[in-house]
Amino acid sequence: MTARSPTSSSPRLSTISLLGAVFFLLTARVCSESYYGKLIGKLPTLHHSVSGEVYAVDGRTLFIKDFVYDGEAPTAFFYVGSTDRVSGEDGVRLRDERGATQTLRRYRKEDITLTLPDNKTLNDIKWFSVWCDRFSVSFGDVRIPRGFDYPRPQKIGALSGVHGISSEPIVVVDSQTLLVPSFSYDGEAPDAKFWVGAGPSPSPQGIRVPDENGRTVPLRFYDRKTIVLTLPGDLTVHRIGHFGVWCEAFTVDFGHVQIPQNLNVPPSLKMLGVSPQSKLNCEVLEDRLGFEVRWAVAGDSIVAQLVGKLESGQYMAFGISANPERSKMVGGDVAVAWVDKQSLQGYAVDYFLESKAQCSGGRGSCPDTRIQENTNSIRLLNAVLVDGYSIVTYQRPLKATDELDLQILTNGTQAIIWAIGPLNDKQEVSFHSDYLKTDRFIDFGRPPLWNCPVPDQEQSTLLEDNADKVSGHQELTATTRRPQRAPPTPAPATKTDAWEIPAIQCNEPEDGVFYAQMGPTGGKHGYPAITGHVGWGISWYINGLLIPEINVVRGTKYTFVTEGGEDAETPARYHPFYITDDPIGGYQHKTPEEKAKVKIFAGAQRQRGQYRPTGVGRLCNWVPDQNQPPADEFSSFGAYQRTLTLVCERGEPGYVEWTPDENTPDTVYYQCFTHRYLGWKINVHDSCDAAEAASSASEIHEVRVAPSDEQQSDDLEGSSSIRVASKGIGFREKLAG
Repeated sequence: MTARSPTSSSPRLSTISLLGAVFFLLTARVCSESYYGKLIGKLPTLHHSVSGEVYAVDGRTLFIKDFVYDGEAPTAFFYVGSTDRVSGEDGVRLRDERGATQTLRRYRKEDITLTLPDNKTLNDIKWFSVWCDRFSVSFGDVRIPRGFDYPRPQKIGALSGVHGISSEPIVVVDSQTLLVPSFSYDGEAPDAKFWVGAGPSPSPQGIRVPDENGRTVPLRFYDRKTIVLTLPGDLTVHRIGHFGVWCEAFTVDFGHVQIPQNLNVPPSLKMLGVSPQSKLNCEVLEDRLGFEVRWAVAGDSIVAQLVGKLESGQYMAFGISANPERSKMVGGDVAVAWVDKQSLQGYAVDYFLESKAQCSGGRGSCPDTRIQENTNSIRLLNAVLVDGYSIVTYQRPLKATDELDLQILTNGTQAIIWAIGPLNDKQEVSFHSDYLKTDRFIDFGRPPLWNCPVPDQEQSTLLEDNADKVSGHQELTATTRRPQRAPPTPAPATKTDAWEIPAIQCNEPEDGVFYAQMGPTGGKHGYPAITGHVGWGISWYINGLLIPEINVVRGTKYTFVTEGGEDAETPARYHPFYITDDPIGGYQHKTPEEKAKVKIFAGAQRQRGQYRPTGVGRLCNWVPDQNQPPADEFSSFGAYQRTLTLVCERGEPGYVEWTPDENTPDTVYYQCFTHRYLGWKINVHDSCDAAEAASSASEIHEVRVAPSDEQQSDDLEGSSSIRVASKGIGFREKLAG
């Protein structure tokens, strides 16, 4: 195969491409450190040293752990049967782990995977045996219990959360594979990742899960897309308690679901020692052209991939002969596929080969739809060009869906046909330049077998590279304590074109009461430009202003009415207010070493050596008008602020009382106890300068939902802080008391 060295990059990338497209369709086979499926029983050593543990991988797959057989019997085979009596006469012979039916060889504590006959599941059989035909004796067998609950994919909850996070119920396909149907996310947060970990909810100590492309970069925009995710390394669903979307840099849970314990799902591949290629079948059709077909049977359909070194304007065709015993072009049912090298558009078309002539008037080698309407049975899944190789992946039913189709068999071999040739000016096939000149047969229902060249370090290199990008592969169990790690620091933002947000002066408000609510970060002119830090979408609003600097005087009592949320079970809507010397915030998720370096002045109480947040109240949000332009298009905060409406949930506000003293630093920060980078500065003074007080307006008023005549200025510079009265019942009475 050395003559095919130029194709080395093609199989690597194309195999990865196909795996990404069809992984969730394939029958799950095996995996995880010690999880092989559901144990059926141990083979008793009756004769010829037979032993091993028999597991159900799924409804049609058996895995035998540490199988032993001395290989000395003349006609030993694997058998299953549906009768009460174990007997080769009443049973069905299985193919071995290589897809062959020859007499069993010698096995020395080997792990093997076997597939039941077509249309049979573990509910249809009562026993498995190593059986000798010549002497009609079982060398070892296990019984399948009545109503045996074999592993199968399981549905769990659906995602729902902030930033448009949603999905349909997630399917745990196997112990390492999650299918997330109809996944949506607005893509606006800077560091959102798929995330898993121990316990019922996310934390910074979780593990990143690569996206559907095997990368751990921040998630992009998704709109009702179905995606397949694979847990990293040897991690399985049995060692995690949740899955969701986590904003790593800001320690925010955007939405998650809990993983039930003891899920009876199929194992995956890795821990049974099955190579990645073994998930797929592959056969070389023409070595000189690097022409290969890869496939996987998925339920009642087949997913196939054609790979070929095509010239510009050429097609490749592959399909079924009308005569199952001979490879004959005329009467054949084929898929014709190609990639346009200019537009990179891919094609896969269902053809019926009525004759060797080009298609004309519905006669000849024609697309099915040229002969009869609504007869295209081919669904294009993916098409790419890699190093000059055209790679086209498509799906079609196994059974014939119309009179122009032929059935693909899964219980034996059948004759196939293939051809490569030029497209005519109608982008249809003309006479092939290369084609199959002998009879060729394929068993499409065989256990996965890779009969194509494997380039040096194919796939394993890419898989290792992807795994290297994922940190924290340690085992997660209820008793395992993993060292805490600090979340990454977000990339700095550019401090240019920032809105002018008027500071709250040291003599206002007169009663020393501030209202702390949540609101949007204000796009590129808001939080990131003011602070130099990237925001994740929300930030504190104080008296209606976006993260204003607050000036206070030592010895004066201040009260912060806190309306940042009180539902700790929904972290993205839970923002306890506190005052600290830490410019970052997010005390809850800091490491012990980080916590020891910061001080908390208000908004938390120390209990049993741990801080508990007290600045908790109902959630109030400043909500933008969706009919208005985005924040980036406003030249001032005043103009943008008039598009915001304050929306409060039911409940009572909380409050935090604070009197700065001589031990309070000159600069402290109001922050969120559970999330980083939501607040800004408090400047602490010994006295309030009279001149500053004179130059600052002190009128206090409420922000109106709709703009009024006296509030049309494009900015707020020079105006007083904007105060929003809370309507919490009895709250004023509490303050007065």
